[in-house]
Amino acid sequence: MDRQRILESLRDELIERADRYKAHKARLEQPLDRDMEDQAIELENEDVIDALEQEAEEELHKVMHALARVESGEGDVCERCGEPIDPRRLEALPYAVLCLECADAKARQQP
Repeated sequence: MDRQRILESLRDELIERADRYKAHKARLEQPLDRDMEDQAIELENEDVIDALEQEAEEELHKVMHALARVESGEGDVCERCGEPIDPRRLEALPYAVLCLECADAKARQQP
C-alpha cells in the first residue's frame, strides 16, 4: 500500500476516533450521579476521554500535514534539512516529516 493511502486511512480512522470521543463526552454531560464515589469515577473517565481526544486531534494534525506534503511531492524528504527520509522510518511512522537525525535534534531541543 502506498504512503498516501496509508495516511488517508489513518486520517479517516482518527476522525472516526475523535468523533466517538466527542459523542461519548456528549453523553457524559448529563448531571453527575448523586453517589460521591460514582461522581469521582465519572469525572476521572471524562479526563481520560479528554486526553484521548486531544491525542487523536494532535495525531490527526500531523497526518494532515504529512498528507499535504505527500500530495505536493515533498513527502519523502525531510522538511528541515531536505535530505531523503529513510523508507523504514516512513513505514514505521507514516506521518514523519523529519529524518531521524533532525527528529532527534528537535527532541533534544525541547524541554
